[in-house]
Amino acid sequence: MDELPIGRRVAYWRGRRKMSQQVFADRLGKSKSWVDKVERGVRRLDKFSVVYDIADVLQVDVQLLLGKEVERKPETQNCIDQVEVEEIRAALERYDQMSAFFQAVPHSPPLAEMRKAVSHAWLTYQHAKYGVLARALPKLLRDAQAADSAHASSDEASHAAHLLGQVYQIASSALRKVGEHELSWLAADRSIAVSQRAGDQLLAGLASYRVGSALLALGRVRPSLEVNVNIANRLAPGPERANQDRLSVYGMLLLNGAMAAARIGDSATVRDLLCGADQAALELGGDFNHYWTSFGPTNVQLHRCATAVELGDGKHAVEVHLGMDQIGFHALLPERRAHHFLDIARGYTQIGDVEKAGEMLLEGDRLAPSEIRCRPLAHEVLSDVLRRTRGTPPAPIAELAEQMGVGV
Repeated sequence: MDELPIGRRVAYWRGRRKMSQQVFADRLGKSKSWVDKVERGVRRLDKFSVVYDIADVLQVDVQLLLGKEVERKPETQNCIDQVEVEEIRAALERYDQMSAFFQAVPHSPPLAEMRKAVSHAWLTYQHAKYGVLARALPKLLRDAQAADSAHASSDEASHAAHLLGQVYQIASSALRKVGEHELSWLAADRSIAVSQRAGDQLLAGLASYRVGSALLALGRVRPSLEVNVNIANRLAPGPERANQDRLSVYGMLLLNGAMAAARIGDSATVRDLLCGADQAALELGGDFNHYWTSFGPTNVQLHRCATAVELGDGKHAVEVHLGMDQIGFHALLPERRAHHFLDIARGYTQIGDVEKAGEMLLEGDRLAPSEIRCRPLAHEVLSDVLRRTRGTPPAPIAELAEQMGVGV
């Protein structure tokens, strides 16, 4: 699309926003005739101020209008492509809360409707439907931001802030999956501030978890370890406050801290943090999804495998995997299980069993294709499997590699 004239790009994004020329013209303060001439290339857009106004009305990054977007990936991969990343970026760059000081807040959906949309987005993420989520996130971000602004001075302020904090966390998690680590950090950091306004320590704790995950992805390992452990210590459940939500958030912070400790080879800290998470899971009494954490004994075992892989101990990771409670594992949501198959594929490559590594990738792909096909890490593991396979790779692996665009 970058070869199109700017007028055609304006028409394209206006169409994606489902705006008529008249509605678009009204929002710009222009005539319908002016819009028509721009889109047909009769009138030139030679003022940057006008281009920025158009980008704001269309709610896209101005770079997209200037032809800087990248070719979209095949829809069959159900991944987040660069156009969608730019739409999410544009939504994150909005500052509706500040704008509310100067002008009336635009229409926002009712909070009851927003709660349903946010819950649906969480489930979409946990079922690893990243492409579906990417197409919904820009609007969800804008709606949540508008709701937060609209209710800033009402009795519903904390509820609106809570919803926005959750949406930022969903965005952070999805962006990290596909390698957009800086944007992931930005969304997580936004959630920290909003969660404080929501007055919810557990939401703030989960926001800290997202910040820690983004920092780890960025290679900022020690800050990631510190933020996870520090907030976990503040949320540590005592006899009077050991409810299931708190145990779940606390446990996930410990698990995330263990991943950071493993990245720097600190096996003693990994062991301590996993032990603490184990105790929290035992106290919780099973595998649950409180606060969208999927925390419980089985998730602790998944992280025991993942930390072993990070420490380079593929043998231990495989042993834990083979001894895992299968009932608990199959009860987990698809994203968690497919993520585990990717971790174990790495474990098998560490012990030189590339055939089993390939099988794990295929298992993950059958369960949740986006978790394998959309993640840069999975591409690296598949490349390693292909490179180390003697002779012709098995047909299913060759087919997966072709679909993912991975060569030897």
